[in-house]
Amino acid sequence: MATHDVLVVGGGLSGLALACKAARAGRRVTVLEAAPRIGGCFHSHRSPDGHWFEMGAHTAYNSYGGFLELAEAAGVVSRLRVRGPQRARFGLLREGRYEWLTPAKILLRLGWLEAALHAPLGILRGKRGRSMRRYVEGLVGPRNYARLFGPFFAAVPSQCADDFPAEGPGSLFKKRPRRADYPRSFGFEGGLQAVLDGLAALPGVTVETGAEVASLRRDGAGWVATTVDGRRFESLLAALATPPDVAARLLALEPPAAAAAAARIRTVVVESLGVVLPRERCWLPELAFLVPVDDLFHSVVTRDPFPDPARRAFVFHFKPGIARETRLARMAEVLRVAPQDLADIVEQRLVLPAPAADHAARVAAFDRALAGAPLAVVGNWFDGLAIEDCVQRAFAEWARIAAVPRPRSAEARTAGIDVPAITAPG
Repeated sequence: MATHDVLVVGGGLSGLALACKAARAGRRVTVLEAAPRIGGCFHSHRSPDGHWFEMGAHTAYNSYGGFLELAEAAGVVSRLRVRGPQRARFGLLREGRYEWLTPAKILLRLGWLEAALHAPLGILRGKRGRSMRRYVEGLVGPRNYARLFGPFFAAVPSQCADDFPAEGPGSLFKKRPRRADYPRSFGFEGGLQAVLDGLAALPGVTVETGAEVASLRRDGAGWVATTVDGRRFESLLAALATPPDVAARLLALEPPAAAAAAARIRTVVVESLGVVLPRERCWLPELAFLVPVDDLFHSVVTRDPFPDPARRAFVFHFKPGIARETRLARMAEVLRVAPQDLADIVEQRLVLPAPAADHAARVAAFDRALAGAPLAVVGNWFDGLAIEDCVQRAFAEWARIAAVPRPRSAEARTAGIDVPAITAPG
């Protein structure tokens, strides 16, 4: 049995962001990750020769102040890479025909008469209480939404975004201040997961992979986590950084009202397949992503904004429930190669939140049930799926539970660790 100051269940961005804050405040933190790797939705696949591409989150922006703070704490800023001009080019696939677009060319595809008829009333109605589809259809009309906006919105969270709230928790787009000392959009050499690797190596942070937690329960003033292989971890404070279904299971004993609220968060499964091809075998022009209209997949994301002289990488984010053979056949068809040419396929299955217009009320109900518990719950199912949404939730949850006093023995154990605190933006 091991004793810790803070125990974090889940080693994705949210869990490691909270672990960073706790460790930099002088706490001993242990992160338990069920998978063989850390990262969660951050999955930078790396080949033995150093080639990498993103299976999950693929772009960071200088409006992600909290994430940049984590990158600085992780010591990886020197590995930052600016996205190249390919970032501004994308494809639209409709009924077997491909169109190569830029943001300006999208405007040329609008039915301007329909947009002009809808926009005045749509602006007056505003976003409050409206779904993405209802709000944007009110601005540009239903045909423009179905032809252009709906497919592009679905490509962002790799799922149909029609029912996403137009504003507030769960919404896709939020205005944030930008840091002028960083480029507008960027990644890192080795992928975005380089930030998480750096966080996992911080002084005061210990990460255990392959450590699936079977139960988490209160024990006196602290918590006890038991893994499926029988290990026990005790801590004063605990944090859950898991999908809502796992959180609901682990919260079933305490607090049970929070478990019930977590179970009401809607989710969807996204199954992704990634492949690397020799550059000479690729017919697609260099582009950031390809968006289909009514297809088996929501998007194809490329590594082209970080070009490699010999190879290109493509990741297809598929709708759930499609047989693997069917997915591979569709990939081969789009890439115009034989199915047997798709060697070394990388696969990923994620459970993502699927927020609807009432998402804010569901999150508020969860937070009310959690109030007062010395337990943080973080993830991409609160404020939104964006990287910065996850980071800010982790910062706020650490601030909430950090007020719980530490026993003197824990303070003595962490004495001598020179880890100054970092402060969340705002």
